[in-house]
Amino acid sequence: SGSSDPYCVVKVDNEVVARTATVWRSLNPFWGEEFTLRLPSGFHSLTIYVLDEDTIGHDDVIGKVSLSRQQISAQPRGIDSWLSLAPVNPDQEVQGEIHLEVQVPKQGHPRVLRCHLIAARDLAPRDPSGTSDPFVRVSCCGHTQETAVIKKTRFPRWNEVLEFELAEDEPGDSVLSVEVWDWDIVGKNDFLGQVKVSLDASGPIEGWFQLLPFPSSTEEPRGQLGSLRLMVRLLEDRVLPQHCYQPLIQLLAEPLRCPGQPAASTALAVLEEVTSGDSRQDVATKLVKVFLAQGLAVPFLDYIITRELARTMDPNTLFRSNSLASKSVEQFLKAVGLPYLHAVLKPVVNRIFEEKKYVELDPCKMELSLVMGCWCPCRRISFKGSLSEAQVRDSSLELLQGYLGHTVDAIVGSVDKCPLLMRVAFKQLRRRVEERFPSPQHEVGVPEGQGGAAQCWVLSSVLVQEVQYFAISGFLFLRFFAPAVLTPKLFGLREQHAEPRTGRTLLLLAK
Repeated sequence: SGSSDPYCVVKVDNEVVARTATVWRSLNPFWGEEFTLRLPSGFHSLTIYVLDEDTIGHDDVIGKVSLSRQQISAQPRGIDSWLSLAPVNPDQEVQGEIHLEVQVPKQGHPRVLRCHLIAARDLAPRDPSGTSDPFVRVSCCGHTQETAVIKKTRFPRWNEVLEFELAEDEPGDSVLSVEVWDWDIVGKNDFLGQVKVSLDASGPIEGWFQLLPFPSSTEEPRGQLGSLRLMVRLLEDRVLPQHCYQPLIQLLAEPLRCPGQPAASTALAVLEEVTSGDSRQDVATKLVKVFLAQGLAVPFLDYIITRELARTMDPNTLFRSNSLASKSVEQFLKAVGLPYLHAVLKPVVNRIFEEKKYVELDPCKMELSLVMGCWCPCRRISFKGSLSEAQVRDSSLELLQGYLGHTVDAIVGSVDKCPLLMRVAFKQLRRRVEERFPSPQHEVGVPEGQGGAAQCWVLSSVLVQEVQYFAISGFLFLRFFAPAVLTPKLFGLREQHAEPRTGRTLLLLAK
């Protein structure tokens, strides 16, 4: 069809830790998915594979992006860029570890090197059954020996000892090569990984060794397979016992428990002033979690909303910026209201996904032949000129109004499902906005000759009266319901992203 059904798989040291949903029929997919992974301190690399999902047969690998721990750690603020996809070479895609013990005698004649191949674990599957038939090939001083083949396993145990006689003048910096292979009855064997062991150690060498790929002999062509936009950040935190954080929590909560002190001198006020745009999201998320745990989420929101209102001169710009107050309310809604969001929106979102109706209002994007086929598959219908566009527009408008009606009805009728914390927070928000932008008193009658000015004065009064509702709807609709309608996968409403036709319907409905 000239397109793909791409998805991503995230691996840490060749262990699959996450998978995105599939974006159907797209060469320019957007996932927007975020994963927080708790990694072992000794991890080596992060690799993201882009694959094309196929209904029949194996999924096709499009390419990959690999980042070493050193590369990620070198960017304290994180990596945020387009990275070219590299081709995937099966000989480079190794995983697992091998357990071996090597003893090299320093004296004696003859000197015999003993290599004890004990076991391996988590080898890459190379057979259609999802397993491998592994054996080990050991090379040293121009001689090569092999272990027995263990059938159908990724966790073989050989427990074999291979011996190599060393010459008297054998240099101490020689290397023992240990290669793991998958045995195939037809065709060539598949490479599973290798380990190089230096023989200049003073004592026996024993332990689990990570299997490594063959060194790449040619420069990998990049840029021909496309690029992947990534945002990756590595955080290394020392988490102390909970009591160690109590002084900080008390300091942050002081203006909420004792509201009489000057607002500008509190720790929360200072934190708000020094928080930059890059870190505002993280700070808001952590503050909301802290104050939810302390039972102070509503007083916290009231505090920063009051400070935001004090700085706002024009009610039309209220909460339009990505301030700490706006981000905190947004994170509060996600933390408290996600089950409520599911209860309200899931029925209509599921209906849109299941019906897959064609909806389009832009004449430049209308696919008239496709729409006619959807309307009446059993007979041919022809429209002339603008009539077909009008019919498509009217049908689309009727569908959108139907979806919108069900959505609004569900929201309006969901008072009993709305969490108490959300209702209390919005009640407080409305009260604060009324205090900051009080409605002017209407005069009785209009002075002669001042009808135009008086009319403008009355209109401005109406606008000020509605600010309290704009403030609430700006959060409830623009930052809560509408984004969930636009991308249901990111809010847990669906397991998969919408295919293009359904995605267009969701976009128009969100607008």
